[in-house]
Amino acid sequence: MNPYREFRALMELIIIYARERPDLVHQVALKPVIYGSLAARLTGVTSVVNALGGLGFVFTSKNWLATVIKHPLLCLLRFIFDNSGGRLIVQNKEDMNVLTESGIINSLYIRLIRGAGVDLVNYLASPLVEEVPIIVLASRMLWDKGIGEFVAAAELLKKQGIEARFVLVGDTDAETPTAIPRLQLKKWHEQGVIEWWGYRKDMPQVLGQAHIVCLPTYYGEGVPKVLLEAMSCGRAIITTDMPGCRELIVAGVNGVLIQPRNVQSLAEAISLLLKDRSLCKRMGIEGRKIAEAEYSIEKIVAQTFTVYEELM
Repeated sequence: MNPYREFRALMELIIIYARERPDLVHQVALKPVIYGSLAARLTGVTSVVNALGGLGFVFTSKNWLATVIKHPLLCLLRFIFDNSGGRLIVQNKEDMNVLTESGIINSLYIRLIRGAGVDLVNYLASPLVEEVPIIVLASRMLWDKGIGEFVAAAELLKKQGIEARFVLVGDTDAETPTAIPRLQLKKWHEQGVIEWWGYRKDMPQVLGQAHIVCLPTYYGEGVPKVLLEAMSCGRAIITTDMPGCRELIVAGVNGVLIQPRNVQSLAEAISLLLKDRSLCKRMGIEGRKIAEAEYSIEKIVAQTFTVYEELM
């Protein structure tokens, strides 16, 4: 929201493209897609691959800021994507349909690659530990990732006498309007409602400690990487019936699908898996099989190179 800083960032990118003269650029996430596409046009870079990992805050939030900037953003995206030398990669079919049916991009220029892939070697399946169950929610600490609902579900289950540890992993994102203040996260932690582990670099180890991995999001996701990593680690997942999330769940096989913003639904899903350890274990095994068959990083890289080859 700082015009001077944003203009300077755009100018720096233009200078890099003008100096390097790349044969192809690959730009990931909304702001790099916008700035990078403008820089490519101004410097004569003709082969442009853009990638959106979900439609994000602007498309899904009812926040006043999202409402204000949505229309001019759509106009800008139509201009950027009107380019036969460009391709846009999206991660789920619903995002593809939104963008093509609204006229933002011609269907000829859009490609579906389901997620960013998962490293099956680093994220190895491991047995469930024989300790107090840990339910993990790992993401940026944003309200629309379902953090509030997760905390409320934890409170509800603890009142019912459920013995489990509810863990939030990740830092807040102060530049996002729906960021949860650190003071609030620390308050929950100190009250013992949940444990807040903050930002972690050792996610394979974190997920290996978990019994269940939750992401009760109502954010504009692509295909959430943390759910792919959890599946690769052999963990049952609970997530919402939202674009990019629902595609990962085979009902009753590798996880549970719940309604967004529904604390009761989330609590019931967690309770179900905590009370039936064999079901939880079986879902984790099936999740690993799905990750191996469909979401390995090698498969995603190969599909991405195919898009490059179209343009080169």
